[in-house]
Amino acid sequence: MKKGFTLIELLVVIAIIALLSTLAVVALGSAREKARDAKRLSDVKQMQTALELYYTDKSDYPDGTSLVLGGSSAGCLGGGGFAASGCTATEYMGQVPANPTPNGADYVYTKGTATYSITFSLEGTSGGLSSGSHTASPSGMK
Repeated sequence: MKKGFTLIELLVVIAIIALLSTLAVVALGSAREKARDAKRLSDVKQMQTALELYYTDKSDYPDGTSLVLGGSSAGCLGGGGFAASGCTATEYMGQVPANPTPNGADYVYTKGTATYSITFSLEGTSGGLSSGSHTASPSGMK
């Protein structure tokens, strides 16, 4: 009597493994999207805190119009406002975060009269916000 698996048994096992692998890849992609959105919300909240600390000391927000945060011109936030690097005076944020990639627009800062706005986008629903473009300001996120 020969011992072993038949061809049909092997094909069934391979099909089950392929199905489970496909489901795992789909679930992993969704988890990555949610993780990037959670990081975006955390980044924006940290930037809001740093901007409020700056405002407390300077009675104004740093200058900037359509400034890409975490980019070459806004790598840190110090006593003189946003700079590419080397914020050595009062340092409010040593490294301004950039938007996690892929699938996201840059964080963009704009100073208004006694206010500011940071625009950012989410890939899915997170933190009570729907997918798409949002704005953070001293009054919160919307």
